[in-house]
Amino acid sequence: MYKIMLADDEGIVIDSLKFIIQKEFGDCCEIEFAKTGRSVIELAESYRPDIAVMDIQMPGINGIEAMKEIRSFSRNTVFIVMSAYDKFDYAKEAIKLGVMEYITKPMERTKIIEALKRAMAKIDADREKRSNDLIIKEKLETVEPIIESGLVYNILLKEHFKEDIESYMSILDLKADYGYMMAVVCGDEQKGNHMTNAIGSSIRISGKYLEVRNSLKEYFKCVVGSIMSNKIAVFVPCDEHFEDYNERIELINRARELVRKLRKNTDISFRIGIGSVRTMGDLSESYQEALKALVTTTGSVAHVDDLPLGCEYEENYPIDLEKSMFERIERGDTDQALEAADNYFEWMRETQSGSIMAVKLKILEFVLRAETLAYRSGGQTYRFNARDEYLPQIIEMEDFDHMKTWFLTKISEACKNIIGKKEERSYSIVEQAKQYIKENFAKEISLDDVSRTVNISPYYFSKIFKEETDENFIEYLTNIRMEKAKELLNNTDYSMKEICSLCGYSDPNYFSRSFKKKTGVTPTEYKEGKNSAN
Repeated sequence: MYKIMLADDEGIVIDSLKFIIQKEFGDCCEIEFAKTGRSVIELAESYRPDIAVMDIQMPGINGIEAMKEIRSFSRNTVFIVMSAYDKFDYAKEAIKLGVMEYITKPMERTKIIEALKRAMAKIDADREKRSNDLIIKEKLETVEPIIESGLVYNILLKEHFKEDIESYMSILDLKADYGYMMAVVCGDEQKGNHMTNAIGSSIRISGKYLEVRNSLKEYFKCVVGSIMSNKIAVFVPCDEHFEDYNERIELINRARELVRKLRKNTDISFRIGIGSVRTMGDLSESYQEALKALVTTTGSVAHVDDLPLGCEYEENYPIDLEKSMFERIERGDTDQALEAADNYFEWMRETQSGSIMAVKLKILEFVLRAETLAYRSGGQTYRFNARDEYLPQIIEMEDFDHMKTWFLTKISEACKNIIGKKEERSYSIVEQAKQYIKENFAKEISLDDVSRTVNISPYYFSKIFKEETDENFIEYLTNIRMEKAKELLNNTDYSMKEICSLCGYSDPNYFSRSFKKKTGVTPTEYKEGKNSAN
């Protein structure tokens, strides 16, 4: 159905247009008309036509001015202009207003019909686009909470794969480098610093999650996680690495308003903890701060920067460099860790040259932390007396160059231990597996049997076995069996059935096919070929 409005001060023109439209398009068009500029505007405001066929010259407000007014409240109306005057100024104004067709009177029936068909085609295309946009919007509204929960989940678990976080940010069209976390906690009521009936309220809030999510987005430009027990983790992106006093006060006030609104709308009590602004890699710490802030105070809203929590650093301390160094050490990235350690040491040389003992203590602290990461990575045996020479060595150091060499050497060793122990463990597991296969290939053994022997999951065993040998388990086992088969065919008079059994095959036909696939000949052909060669 197309709603068409006719605007002309001549009744015969109106009647002619109605006749043409009804005859050509039948019941698919609904027609209304007006004869003055003012009445056209009033009609358009209530009727909201899809197509407006407008005369330029009408009593009172002319057609151009009427179209300007109509366009202000009905942007999708398609205009077709009629005029007894073929004036350039009128045509230019009409083009500015997005008029589809400019027809001079007297009108030809075919031109009117063609113009209306083009207008209808445009309306159909616009309707289809709006429909598709709505479908996409509905799908996004369904999927967006899942994507947002995925981002928050990765943030809280400190996901090691940076590209995953970047993918979530890209899909959600987020470009911020910083942000802070909020912990939204619910319960039946607040008693002291905790909420009562956490389990019961977590069940009740599940049915009101969408309402809570929408309220959070009304008050904050944020990413909302899923319900975890009676808590919802919320990420708020920021453009700056800090938050001044006025911003913090405004944020706390908004959070308090939100708590009151949620209580009123859901009949559930809420508290909100707010962490400090952090880089994307440190948002997990911001969430822990938010939770700690709620434990430390009894207010409905608690901001970590208002409370005596965490560690404050002097103004010029390179905390980001320190964090970067230990992140790289933990990954076993020797080159990058040494680069960060070198930069940190040079900062100490430049700024702490008068505090030699403080520098010595700091490098000892960092070395012990790095070695602790190496121990925790697995594969090393902790020995209580392994580091009893460190303190005497450091005390005896007389210059910065000596300290730097010792510091970088220990950092490098920690990194190599982390990556080396992982590789060593993989190598040890694969060697055990090879030995087991060598001793048991004549039996029916499976990947599960071998992985159980080396005490790791089949999936992980399969992965490291492939990495170490460039063969998967089945390929390796088959090669071992085929080499044994060749040995038996060359050096014994066993029957094919006996050789088949000694190589771990219960089906002679399957053994023969496997042998031919590997060598290009059957076992019999292989044996005969060797005999004829001799």
